[in-house]
Parts: sequence; structure tokens; C-alpha cells
Amino acid sequence: MAECLYEGKEHAAAYLKYRVAPHELIAKILGYMEEKTAKPFKLAVDVGCGSGQGTTLLAPYFTQVVGTDISPAQLEMAQANSNPPNVSYRQCPAEELPFAAGEADLVTAMTAAHWFDRQRFLQEADRVLRPGGCLALLSYTLDMELEYGDVSGTLTDICEEFYAALLPFRNPYLGPSSTLIYKDMFDSCLYPDKEWDECFRLRRSLPLNGYIGMVETFSSYQKLQKKDPAEAERLSNNTRNKLLSAMGASSPDTEVVVVVKYFYWLACKP
Repeated sequence: MAECLYEGKEHAAAYLKYRVAPHELIAKILGYMEEKTAKPFKLAVDVGCGSGQGTTLLAPYFTQVVGTDISPAQLEMAQANSNPPNVSYRQCPAEELPFAAGEADLVTAMTAAHWFDRQRFLQEADRVLRPGGCLALLSYTLDMELEYGDVSGTLTDICEEFYAALLPFRNPYLGPSSTLIYKDMFDSCLYPDKEWDECFRLRRSLPLNGYIGMVETFSSYQKLQKKDPAEAERLSNNTRNKLLSAMGASSPDTEVVVVVKYFYWLACKP
């Protein structure tokens, strides 16, 4: 794995608490697989699984699901969850998966592949996938929007100020756009049967504090927090107060709709 992040226990706990589980995209992956390859689906490998939110969503559809991650703290959090009996976890780099050639029906990475050595990971995914197996990579842009009554536009403007303040702390390995990373990986995948979707909007109702907590799990915020904890706290509090003022609300537990803009690609190994 090219970049090792999300390794602290506190960060792993926040990741589990605040990150959104992409149920709708699991349905997209399974729909694609059912069109392209024969059942039964035996093994799914969720690479860079973090605290396992996406890993457990695969459990009803596969005989065995294995989440892999390089971070012991994330895996400790994943294993502490109430996991289905067919879900397990392994510590390993994304580029060195502990599976035999042709063993997996699905290899997926949910909001993780941008941290990998991307070409080595694609080669490793190809190695472990069986013919007819599928590769599914997904992530989201950081420009999440908020919806609340008739002030949604104002809230989104405040959110954009939040993101702009974090931009100088973006990891240079990611470059200017995560979407471009995934599009480049898509273009370099030689499987002829593949699909790209640049924007799939996923809506979740969360307390306003849940939205703030989610942004605080981003690597750019974590970098700011490590460099200047007081400034990070000031930025979060200032953003929260601006949002509450625009909403005409007093409690940070007030529910808002968070719009997360996912992008993803799917491919079937010949």
C-alpha cells in the first residue's frame, strides 16, 4: 500500500461511527455480477476494508467475505463489531493479497483504492479473480452537500468554505482529484467488459454533528488536526455555528440530509 493512514485507534473509531455505508452501491455491484457471471458467489475480498462497514454488507451474497487492511487499529475495530459468521479479516497490503490465483469471485475496494500502489493493486486483483469474476472500485468526492428546508444552497456554500480551508492539507499523493485517479485506473484496466459511473448521489439523514464528524475523519482534516489542534477545533466549531445559524436551529443534533456524491467502476474478468 502506497500510503498508510487511518492507523490510530481514535481515528478508526471515528471512521466507524461517522462514515456512510454505501448500501445502494452494493446493490449496483451485485446487479452487475448477476448479469455477467454465474452463481454461486463464493468469495468476496474487500480490500482496504477499514472498520468493515462495507465488508459486512457483502455477507448475504457470498459464502465467504474477507476484509483486508494494512491498519491494525482499523482491523481491531472491524473485529470488535457484530460480524456475520461468514465474515473475517486479514492484515495485509492491498498489493499482496493472501489468496490463491483465481480464488475470488469479487475484489472490491470502497473508498480506499486511491491510497494503494494502483497498478500493483490492479495486477494483484487480476491474479486473485477467477475468470468471470468482478472488480468493483468506488469512492466519493469530498464536496458533500447538505439539504435542510429552503436553506440548502446556503448550507452547501458554508460546506464549500469548510472544504476550501482543508484543501491545503490534502495529501499530495492524491493529486488534485480523486475522480481522476479512479478514471485513470478504469482506463488502464484491460478487461473489455467494464462500466464507469461518475456521479451516483447517495442521501442520508444525519444529525448535523454527524456531518461534522464525517468531515473530521477525512485525511486532510486529520493532517490539520495533527499540525494545529486548536485551529482544527476552531474550524469545526465555526462551521457548525454557521450552519446552525443558517438553519435557524440551536441543537447540533438537528437532522440534515447529507448528499454524498459517489463515483464507481465495475469490470468483469474475461
